[in-house]
Amino acid sequence: MKNFVILISIFWLATSSPSIAAQQEIGNARNVVGESFLIRDDVRKTIELGALIYQNDTIETSTNGSVGITFTDNTILSTGPNSTVHMEKFAFNPTNLKGNFLANLKKGTLSIISGDIARGNSDAMSIKTPSAVLGVRGTRFLVRVLED
Repeated sequence: MKNFVILISIFWLATSSPSIAAQQEIGNARNVVGESFLIRDDVRKTIELGALIYQNDTIETSTNGSVGITFTDNTILSTGPNSTVHMEKFAFNPTNLKGNFLANLKKGTLSIISGDIARGNSDAMSIKTPSAVLGVRGTRFLVRVLED
């Protein structure tokens, strides 16, 4: 009976929380300064040092905030004050260095030092802004989106 209850519990967890089961860590917060927030599934909370970052997360910083994220391919992304960036897509295979990266900078500043994903394919990284999509070909760059 005990094994049956455990089996039912595991089945219930796996089927009732598909978003949790399907999510995979894409990076983590290595540096957090000032007021900075993580928005996941419409829940906004203060981002903590070491917080796991998942695809579809949004990072938001206030006037005194900044967040540095290291992704699983060793890409380093840093947001400046008054920034909002949405992690739209990240997929990476460490065996063959194939994958893709798409972040949407809605406002503020974003600095990136590309990691293994750009070494595997020079077209793998893109940054979307309100007015353009930037293809990343180099290893370091800075993007700034001004508010209206």
